[in-house]
Amino acid sequence: MSTTLPAPLQLDLRGLRCPLPLLRLKMQLAQLPAGSRVIALSSDPGSAQDIPRFLAQAGHELLAMSCQDQVWSFDLRKRMA
Repeated sequence: MSTTLPAPLQLDLRGLRCPLPLLRLKMQLAQLPAGSRVIALSSDPGSAQDIPRFLAQAGHELLAMSCQDQVWSFDLRKRMA
């Protein structure tokens, strides 16, 4: 019996300036169940420091982070309860 994991939530934060990308990510995470995956995209350069720092402090897991064409991509998992 296989278990299919839900697709990660895609959160498009491009075009938003600090502090909005981080605030919107926090609001979205608060509404999701534990263990949920999110892929967030941000064009704000400050997100490269702000989002990983927040995730570490809040106990969430940063699975991958990359930047292409000045857009940062964050693949993360919400902490387990």
